[in-house]
Amino acid sequence: MLVAFRQYKHEEVQFDDNRTTGESQTEDTVNPDSEEYFGVDMDDMDVETWETIEYEGDPIQRRIVTIDGVTAVSVPQDAGGEGDPDLPGRTLQFRLGGGTERVDQAEIVEVQDDDPH
Repeated sequence: MLVAFRQYKHEEVQFDDNRTTGESQTEDTVNPDSEEYFGVDMDDMDVETWETIEYEGDPIQRRIVTIDGVTAVSVPQDAGGEGDPDLPGRTLQFRLGGGTERVDQAEIVEVQDDDPH
C-alpha cells in the first residue's frame, strides 16, 4: 500500500540578531527562497520539508510524508501516553516488509492499495 500522512512538531526557533524571544518566525525566515539559499531549486532536490502553520494560535511545523510498501497501518494501544497533547495527531504504526515503524504526531491523509484484488 501507499500511505500518505501529515506529521507535526513544535516550531524550531532559530534566533538571529533581528528577533526577540517569543517572536514568531515569518514564512520568509522559515522557508527562504531555495534557489537563493542552496543554489538550486528545492523541487529538484529529494528532501522532506517542514512548513510552519498556525494551530490553536501557536506556530507549529507540518510535513507530508509518503511511504510505499506498507502492508498494515495501526494505532498502537500502548501509545496512549506518548506524544504531545499540544500538537495534532497521534502515534501511528506502519508494518513494512519484515519490520514496523512508529511515527508520533501523525494524521492519515490517504491510503491506497496498489493491488486491490
